[in-house]
Amino acid sequence: MRRTTLVTAVAAASALVLTACGGGGGSDAGDSGEVTFWDTSGPNESPVFSRLAQDCATKGGYKVKTETVAFDQALNNYRTAAQGGQGPDVFRAEVAWVPQLAKLGYVVDLTGTELANDTADFLETPLGSTKFEGKTYGVPQVTDSLALFYNKKLLADAGVEPPKTWDEVKAVAAKLGGEKTIFINNDAYYALPFIYGAGGDLVDADAKKIVVNSPENVEALETAKGLLDAKAATTALDPANSYNNMQAAFTSGEVAMVVNGPWSVADYLKGTAFTDAANLGIAPVPGTTAGEGTAPVGGHDYVIRQGTKAKDSAVKLIACLSSVESQVTVAKELGLLPTRKSAYDNADVKANAVVSAFEPVVAAAHPRAWIPEGGQLFDPLKIAYADVLAGKKDAKTALDEVAKTYKDTVVPDYTVG
Repeated sequence: MRRTTLVTAVAAASALVLTACGGGGGSDAGDSGEVTFWDTSGPNESPVFSRLAQDCATKGGYKVKTETVAFDQALNNYRTAAQGGQGPDVFRAEVAWVPQLAKLGYVVDLTGTELANDTADFLETPLGSTKFEGKTYGVPQVTDSLALFYNKKLLADAGVEPPKTWDEVKAVAAKLGGEKTIFINNDAYYALPFIYGAGGDLVDADAKKIVVNSPENVEALETAKGLLDAKAATTALDPANSYNNMQAAFTSGEVAMVVNGPWSVADYLKGTAFTDAANLGIAPVPGTTAGEGTAPVGGHDYVIRQGTKAKDSAVKLIACLSSVESQVTVAKELGLLPTRKSAYDNADVKANAVVSAFEPVVAAAHPRAWIPEGGQLFDPLKIAYADVLAGKKDAKTALDEVAKTYKDTVVPDYTVG
């Protein structure tokens, strides 16, 4: 899986979309106990999730059909299908999608079901993503965040420790090849460590204020641009290929560091720089000051489509897929981060280097605004961030434009704070 902001586009009603994703799927399951599950994970993960789903169905006495849907098409496809009373019974939704789908009435209110009655074992922040207006609409599947990945050999050969601040990144750049020190992905999600680390945010949901153009955020984007200006970092000239360029540069050993999430590890270990897996280092993202680097919370939740005719079986499937046993399997085999506290106590999970490295990162991660418009906050920021890094606009001008877009089209009932 990769983080992208493309999934926030508004769905267009199209028969082709329905056909491409299996059409009605679970809507025709009746009471037969057959559940259609749309899995939005990537090729590195889907075989494990599909196997777990089949195991759950076998144990539970129902049938499950897993359909893999491309992550960057999944939200639009689901919205279009659900609007027509079709689609899967169970959907693996990115955390930002849940309140949006709840507001639209496309997912089942799980309040009062077994899925919402015993949630004490779930981590607080991922659990928050399942709520909308005081009700529960999802169950946390996996959580994630962003960390600093580094090439241990390159840093050791240069006599450099993983930097804890962005100023330290600048300071060690001469030893690491200048622009080859770190690749900055210019997508909006990857701007959040700079923003949160500087004490900023995009909106204040409680106060209904737009704060994306705050002085803290201006400073944050200037910090990112300052790394490029100091020849301590590189980025992609073409925003559309930024993520792929970052991955290629790091896996080949061309750059020493990147900021990314646990989903990227499987790809890194296929690269020439990490034929020895022990060469891959993971540390918290740097901050404005040491110890204050803060990354965003991401991840996925399970939801049930409103109108499903297989609700009972869907509840059983989610209960099984989100169990401690299932989460331990996912952590062990894929290095993805559990959402249950007790899963981290498992000896095999503790022994997983990726999960172990990310556990403190997730514990300190910054919650996002769990509002229906949360996913729509990224596209305007993506444009602004790329423009700032490319030197097309200064940070203040770019962020003022984002604030205006938020006010005009995303959260018109908010004030600009």
